[in-house]
Amino acid sequence: MIQQKYVDEYIRLYEQGKIKLNKERILLVEYIQRDVLTRDDLYFDDEMIENCIKFGERWYFPLTIFQRFLIAFVFLFFKENGRVFYRKHLWMFGRGGGKNGLISVVTHFLISQLHGIQDYNISIVANSEEQAKTSPDEVHKTIKRNPILQKAFKTTLTQTVSKVTGSILKFRTSNGETKDGLRDGAVVFDEIHQYESNKDVRVHISGLGKKKNPREFYIGTDGYVRDGFLDKLKEKALKVVQGEARVNALFPFICKLDDEREVDNFHNWEKANPMLCHPLSEYAQGLLETIKEEYEDLEDDPTNREEFMTKRMNLPVTDLERSVAKWEEIEATNQQMPELLYRECIGCLDYASIRDFAACGLLFKDQGKYPFITHSFARKQFVDRIYSYSKKHDAEMAGKKKFAPIKEWEQQELLTVLEGETIDPHKIVAWFVEKRKYYYIKKIVGDNFRMEILKPLFEAEGFEVEVIRNPRAIHSLMAPRIEIGFANNQFIFGDNPLMRWYTNNVLVLVKKDGNKEYQKKEPIRRKTDGFQAFVCGLYKIDEISDASIDDSLDMLEAIDF
Repeated sequence: MIQQKYVDEYIRLYEQGKIKLNKERILLVEYIQRDVLTRDDLYFDDEMIENCIKFGERWYFPLTIFQRFLIAFVFLFFKENGRVFYRKHLWMFGRGGGKNGLISVVTHFLISQLHGIQDYNISIVANSEEQAKTSPDEVHKTIKRNPILQKAFKTTLTQTVSKVTGSILKFRTSNGETKDGLRDGAVVFDEIHQYESNKDVRVHISGLGKKKNPREFYIGTDGYVRDGFLDKLKEKALKVVQGEARVNALFPFICKLDDEREVDNFHNWEKANPMLCHPLSEYAQGLLETIKEEYEDLEDDPTNREEFMTKRMNLPVTDLERSVAKWEEIEATNQQMPELLYRECIGCLDYASIRDFAACGLLFKDQGKYPFITHSFARKQFVDRIYSYSKKHDAEMAGKKKFAPIKEWEQQELLTVLEGETIDPHKIVAWFVEKRKYYYIKKIVGDNFRMEILKPLFEAEGFEVEVIRNPRAIHSLMAPRIEIGFANNQFIFGDNPLMRWYTNNVLVLVKKDGNKEYQKKEPIRRKTDGFQAFVCGLYKIDEISDASIDDSLDMLEAIDF
């Protein structure tokens, strides 16, 4: 057994009911007690922990028990070789929880002579320069205010250097142009909800390991990007605390409400923001009052609820008057496809814009569920301009927020990128002709906008075509079926991140007459073509059966004529 007084105190406060923890932190405590504190090959460097805490409280601010708890695990080592036990740390809590302040303390200490590792360089990375500079600026200002610190550190607006260790603290933006920089001892990734993949993260951590005890810190609140880097990190966190992953793969400290209904009792808010645990500091008292005011303002302006729940309560919720489904319901479309060979289906497509995206699909019925096979086409010039498709590095590397990993989806054969001024309609028809070899396509359904181009091409290939004259009118007809289908996990898209992206981009517009229309949350970058094709197919889905041709033949053979 190993012990550490700040770890023991934090766990004791929870067990005595003096602090409230959310489910993720309860699992964390159970995991620590089961898989970490029971080991005899580890030790907490209490001297280093105390030095870091004293350093923070002398030069920055008083540290709360949860901050001391987090610092303790930064300095947990293997006895055999003195290596850090946790290389990766995930700190997530609601806005105002002091994540940047704490990372300022820890990174400033790690470059200092108190930590004692020469050239232990640290990069703080964020998508924007303003965010990346938050902690480095705080360190810079702290040194400028204190002559004693100026004897130990040289600081400018761009970096801080320890005069004794030579270690450098520097900010960076998530931009491929800066990849060949410091040989870092540690890297901090701020506002991690904005990362849509791990490619940029890999670039910045590629230099780790050349210095003793490398560390990675991932800090921030949750956000609106789904199926991205942060969601994968949260999945890993859950596996760690449940004993389903390597025991030290990640130290996950995730604070959030367990249920959105808890927001109505401010005593629950400490689940999302540990700064609000009692006794409240002077800072925490002011923070609590600010959050209460924001909460009360929701009564007059409920449109801010998503932002409040996501950023203050660290619990992204879906405004169902704006989104077609909750993200968990969209994720639930990732079900294994049933056997569909030679089954009857409705062909459907969305070809609204011949200059950016087009989507084709086949919609089936299977035991109360609706499997959907789909493929998209995208015009190269468009995806180059909007998503930096052809750049050597993806759009994150180019310093832009990446809205769609086109190359990745192309490699998964979910879409085809085409040259040319427009998307060739013959490519669309050819896709259905190929699929006809394996499935019985009863008819092809599409809206009126481009079908004057496609209908004669389809009919020349022997397809029956139905044109929806007023596609927006069917949205209200289909809305109840779509809502029920998502709520009951009836839609099967398979493991199709492109289709999940399409669906998550849909804006539900409620008109004055109460009817609903499915539009885009953002007109250029957030495409919905696959979802619109799906709606066309759903409009005619009752015209097909859920029996295969083989089933029908078997039934005929069984009849005694």
